[in-house]
Amino acid sequence: MRQGSKSAPAPIANALLEAWVVNNAIHQLVLSQVAPQAWRAHPPGRAGTRGRSIAAIVAHMHNVRRKWVRLSAPHLKLPVELDRSCTQKQARVALAQSARACSLVLAQSLNPGGSVKQFRRDGWARPWTAGGAMFAYMLTHEAQHRGQICMLMHQLGFPLPRKTTSEMWCWERLWKQCGFAGPH
Repeated sequence: MRQGSKSAPAPIANALLEAWVVNNAIHQLVLSQVAPQAWRAHPPGRAGTRGRSIAAIVAHMHNVRRKWVRLSAPHLKLPVELDRSCTQKQARVALAQSARACSLVLAQSLNPGGSVKQFRRDGWARPWTAGGAMFAYMLTHEAQHRGQICMLMHQLGFPLPRKTTSEMWCWERLWKQCGFAGPH
């Protein structure tokens, strides 16, 4: 593809869409392992400084996804906003809903002739041409917060089981569990 082209070839677009779905399967895998005692606990640290709880991190991820959909694809229906006091079940359901909404945004931006032409990551930020950079930004945001969740679980004394850590990196298996043939 030549530099500056606005649409990705279909095989690349499909691979990116599948990677987004697998990314969300990994979120669900991690969230299935969060101990109830760790869900609303704050990270240990200096007195007076309180970081986000796992519940707050997940609510943030979901609500940022809503913002991306609202600003970049206002024609799509938004999932309900998630409060940081949410339950684990509410968070997992909400994250699945916002993942589907973002999948639609990505599909409509990565495929030639799609209706999403610009990615607006925030109201104050200049819009980008929708496409690969948008996907990379979204996935990087997700990975950062998944890492925070995993680290916070460890700091709170509830590290991910080794089996789960290994499963996070078995993309071939995750791809198949998500209904895809496998990495391209």
